[in-house]
Amino acid sequence: MMKVEPHRPVPAELAPAVRALESGEPILIFDAPDREGETDLIILSERATPELIRLLRKDAGGWICTAISDELRVRLGLPYYADLLQAGEPEYPILRDLRREQLRYDTRSPFGLHVHHRTTYTGIPDNDRATGVRALGEIARDAARLSDADLRRRFVGEFSSPGHLPIIYAAPKLLSERKGHTELSVSLTRMGRLSESATVCEMLGDSGGARGPDAARQYAETHGFEFLDGTTILGAWRAWSSA
Repeated sequence: MMKVEPHRPVPAELAPAVRALESGEPILIFDAPDREGETDLIILSERATPELIRLLRKDAGGWICTAISDELRVRLGLPYYADLLQAGEPEYPILRDLRREQLRYDTRSPFGLHVHHRTTYTGIPDNDRATGVRALGEIARDAARLSDADLRRRFVGEFSSPGHLPIIYAAPKLLSERKGHTELSVSLTRMGRLSESATVCEMLGDSGGARGPDAARQYAETHGFEFLDGTTILGAWRAWSSA
């Protein structure tokens, strides 16, 4: 069963963003200037709709992927993508040379399995992606009341692989271990007592690179979306997790 966190109040500085996610609204999170230096547009996975997927696709423009906690990954028995590459090296030696040992911005990639929701066709249209994302979010929501066997049966009953829906895994110790958007978003959902799955997409600019934080903040203000700096989430996490 999932670990049950002791009851702690939602940090006040995060409450508006938590309420927005819970109501099905997107939020923006900037990680840090000394990390990727990117802002992601983020939704709560279980609230995914075709309209929200379209918003991520058109207004953010980066890679749409769904983050889950390490606890859920372990219970489902899902491998890291890097582990799959390593396991295939004996039969496909080129994978040894292709596997990335070092990332310029991190020590380990959160990339996981790519899945396909069984009720969809190609999995690419907004309707298809919303179906898959929402199903992952609902699995995260219901995980605490399911046995490991029932959780895995539900997952394989709804999903096959490969597919067009990438899953990314938060580090086991969340922000105490890694400070990427995967951990920032899952930590936020945990502190907010929401289902622990968020779907994220990097905001790109017109220059060919990431959209700058000032431009991303202006976008948030124009659209009435909550904007959080990663340092705010990290500070709240340190206080919350030590309480």
